[in-house]
Amino acid sequence: MIGLIFRLSLRQLALRKSTLLLAGLALIPLLLAVTFQLSEPDVEADRWTARTLYVSLVLTAVLPLTALLLGASTIGDELEDGTAIYLLAKPIPRWQVLLPKLLASWVVTTVLVLPAAVVAGFISLGGEGSSSLVVGFGVAIAAGGFAYTTVFVFLSVVTSRALITGLVYAFLWEGAITSLFPGARYLSIRHYSIGIADLISDPPERVLDADVAGGTALVLLAIVTAAAALLANQRLEEIEVREPS
Repeated sequence: MIGLIFRLSLRQLALRKSTLLLAGLALIPLLLAVTFQLSEPDVEADRWTARTLYVSLVLTAVLPLTALLLGASTIGDELEDGTAIYLLAKPIPRWQVLLPKLLASWVVTTVLVLPAAVVAGFISLGGEGSSSLVVGFGVAIAAGGFAYTTVFVFLSVVTSRALITGLVYAFLWEGAITSLFPGARYLSIRHYSIGIADLISDPPERVLDADVAGGTALVLLAIVTAAAALLANQRLEEIEVREPS
């Protein structure tokens, strides 16, 4: 049953018109990297790649927005239009509905964002920086994407305004609030992702200086992801439906 739900969810997400728009969004880092190389800038390639391409663009905008639109819709849309009852009424544990939908939204998010981000990184480095930087951010994108997706799936089962709530978190909290209050960075998936990238690639401080240490980031990311998944499953278990006639 898990495999069937996963395949159906994957197909539904992949064939949406909004997914094509997200594919276009994922190409922006590629275009920016090409522009950077063609402009022959004075700034160091590895510093620009880490701070501008990955931190300021991919982890701040492309990844959270993609995860939000996919994660919030994979279950949330079905709950809103009533079609979710056909799954929730089945005599199977609710986690067997949640898990494949969560994985499907994460897979699509990763497929859209990660390849373009990796290629963009190599283009912007142009052979002048360490490939470990791309590897580190590649792992961070995959891990952060899973955390974002899980949190946004959770929001979709507890509120009908998951998109608005997710935007507030991704752009107001992680953008403005964490800039004003450094302590808030310990409640930020973006900063966890930066910490993981810093841990794996181990660049000089002039290239990347994470506010949340790598080990701490890994632990906090795991806690947030697990908590969001457990709370989402609990909420699904509270929804009572009858077998459709």
